[in-house]
Amino acid sequence: MIGFFSILAVGFFLGMRHATDPDHVIAVTTIVSNQRSSPRAALIGAFWGVGHTLTIFVVGAGIILFNLVIPVRVGLSMELSVAVMLIILGLINVAGFLRAKPGESARIGAFNVASPPGETHHVVVHSHPHSHGDYIHTHTHAHQPRGHSHDQTPLAWMDRAFGKSGLYQYLRPFVVGVVHGLAGSAAVALLVLTTIRDVHWAIAYLLVFGVGTIAGMMLITMSIASAFKFVGKGRQKFSRRLALASGLLSLCFGLFVAYQICFVNGLFTNHARWIPQ
Repeated sequence: MIGFFSILAVGFFLGMRHATDPDHVIAVTTIVSNQRSSPRAALIGAFWGVGHTLTIFVVGAGIILFNLVIPVRVGLSMELSVAVMLIILGLINVAGFLRAKPGESARIGAFNVASPPGETHHVVVHSHPHSHGDYIHTHTHAHQPRGHSHDQTPLAWMDRAFGKSGLYQYLRPFVVGVVHGLAGSAAVALLVLTTIRDVHWAIAYLLVFGVGTIAGMMLITMSIASAFKFVGKGRQKFSRRLALASGLLSLCFGLFVAYQICFVNGLFTNHARWIPQ
């Protein structure tokens, strides 16, 4: 019995450590970069952990119970999905920064006109000179800023599909967690098989490992949200730049991982090799 609880304790703390893997931290950073509420950030981490645990348990249990063997190219493709997810998350953050970036061009003779209640946009007023013989006069007029409607944003289809659901904002971390679980499930299952011979204990280990991952990711997301809130307090521009930096980091890391999988490990060559890790 003592050995069983020792295994569970090891599984829990290894799960917490697993949550700190670089690709995991980068992915959730892009998701919580605009989140300033620690409880909501913890929920985001929990949903990521649940998605990750679900995949780990399903795939890991299949390997343990039915001795499933994952082909090399399938395993590499599972890891490539993580790289693609990191790239997508990075692009979403960068695109969000560019869409929200205010115009910085100098406006000569421009001033702000009061906006209707509830609106914060500015109207730019300027003039054009016109000549009629020797007489020159000006016409003054205003330009309303033109932006993209909500329906034209990149994730508008998700808003329409899931906007009525209270869990919409947590759907993305759940899906990201599922994808991350695909990449790590084989390695976790193989580790369990080499150390735990009893099938029931091995399955219990997977569950406790998942619980540890959820707990670890909740702590990470709360810490990230608190750091963004502290650093960006009163500095809106700096806070937005931090969000941009997390997006660029996710994009670059995803491209690097994709290159490693596709060419160094040979997914797109004739000599593919895969070591679950």
